[in-house]
Amino acid sequence: MVHHGRVAGARTALRAWLVAAPVFVACSAVPSGGLGRERGYVDVDLYGRYAEGLLHGRIPYRDVFVEYPPGAFVALMPPAFITDEHYRSAFKALMAIVALGGLWCVARLLVELGAGPQRLTLALGFLAVSPLMLGSVWLNSYDVWPAVLSVAALLALVFGFVALAFVFLGLAFAAKVYAIVLVVPAALYVASHRGMRAAIRGSAAFAIAAALVVTPFAAASPGGVWSSIRSQAERGLHIESLGASLLLVADRLGLYDVTVTAGSTAAKSRDLAGPAPDALAFISTLLLAAAITAVWVAFARSTRDAQQLATAFAAGVAAVLAFSKVLSPQYGEWLLFLCPLAAGAGGVAAAALAAAAFVLANLWFHHYSHLYDVDGVVWLVLLRNAALVACYGVLLAALLRGSRRSGGSVPSR
Repeated sequence: MVHHGRVAGARTALRAWLVAAPVFVACSAVPSGGLGRERGYVDVDLYGRYAEGLLHGRIPYRDVFVEYPPGAFVALMPPAFITDEHYRSAFKALMAIVALGGLWCVARLLVELGAGPQRLTLALGFLAVSPLMLGSVWLNSYDVWPAVLSVAALLALVFGFVALAFVFLGLAFAAKVYAIVLVVPAALYVASHRGMRAAIRGSAAFAIAAALVVTPFAAASPGGVWSSIRSQAERGLHIESLGASLLLVADRLGLYDVTVTAGSTAAKSRDLAGPAPDALAFISTLLLAAAITAVWVAFARSTRDAQQLATAFAAGVAAVLAFSKVLSPQYGEWLLFLCPLAAGAGGVAAAALAAAAFVLANLWFHHYSHLYDVDGVVWLVLLRNAALVACYGVLLAALLRGSRRSGGSVPSR
C-alpha cells in the first residue's frame, strides 16, 4: 500500500516538475550572463582558471591559493573536461542541470508532505521564476551545488535512506561549510524515527563523505588548505552583512564614518575596518551561534516529523544568511530550494521574504562601486538583510509552533 502510494506520489511530482521545468529553464536564460549567454559574473572565470590549472598540474592550495573549500572542485572540474574554450557556458549548463534536480526534489518532497494542488503550484511557481529574482548571480556561482545537495539530503531522510542523506550533507559541507548546521536536525530526526545507532551511523557517513573529498587536497598541501580555512574564518565584517549595513546606513545619516578596505586576509573581500566593525563581527558570530542553537532546540522539542524537519533545514540556513559576518548575493541560493518546503503560512511568508531579499540584492548587483562609495544603495542592502532576518524569524516561529504542539516531548518510535 505504501509502495503504491509512493508510486502515485512520484507520478504527481513528475507531472508538476514537467510543467515547472521549462519555465525554470526559460527564466534562467533571461538575466544578463544567464543560461546560454557567454558573459559571466561573480566567480565563474576564477573557477575556469582553477580548473584549467588543475588539469595542467597546478595543485589547488599548494601551487595556487584557493578561497573555496575543496568540495567546490566537484562542481568546478566537469566543465573543464568538456571544453576549455567555452568553460562559462558549460559551467552554467551544468548548474542548470543540477538546479533541475533540486526542482524535482522539491516537487517530490511537497507531494510526500501532503501538499495540495495550491501549495504545489505556488511552491514550484516560486522556484520556476526564481532566476528572474536572483538575476546575474544565477548559474554563475557553484552555490546551487550545495543547495541541491541539501534538499536531496532532506528527500533521502524523508524516504528513509539515512546513509545516502548524510553522504549528501557531507558533500555539501565539503563544498560550502554552512551545511554543517543541517547535521544536527538530521541526526535528531533519524534518532527519533530509527534510533540512536542509525543516527550515529549517519553521522559517520557524513564524516567519511566529507573526508573523501577533503583529504586528497589536504594531503597534497595541509598548510595550503589550512591557510584557505583561516583566511575565511579571520575575515572582517563583510560590507554586505547585517552588521556592516547598519554601519553603512549610520554613515549616510552622519552618525558614523565607515572605512571600506580590501579585506585583511587572502580571501577576496570588501570589509569594514575599525573597532566598531570588529566588535560587530564578534557580535554577529555570537548571534549566529544563538540563532542556529535556537533552531536545533526548537526542532528537538517539536514533533520531529518530516514537515518540521523541512522547516528546520530552512530555518538553519536562514540563520546563516541573516547573521553571518560574511554575506554575498549568491548565498541566497542556499535557501532557494528549502523555503517553499517550510510549514504552513510560515513557509509562504518565508518564501515571500526570500524573494524580496533576492530582488533587493539583484537591484544593486551591477552597482557595487556605489556600495563601496557608501552611496544611497546602502539602504537596499539594509532592507535585504532585514528581509533575511524576518525570514529567519517566521521560520523559527513555525518551528516553535511545532514545539508547542508536541508539548516538549520526544516522539515515540
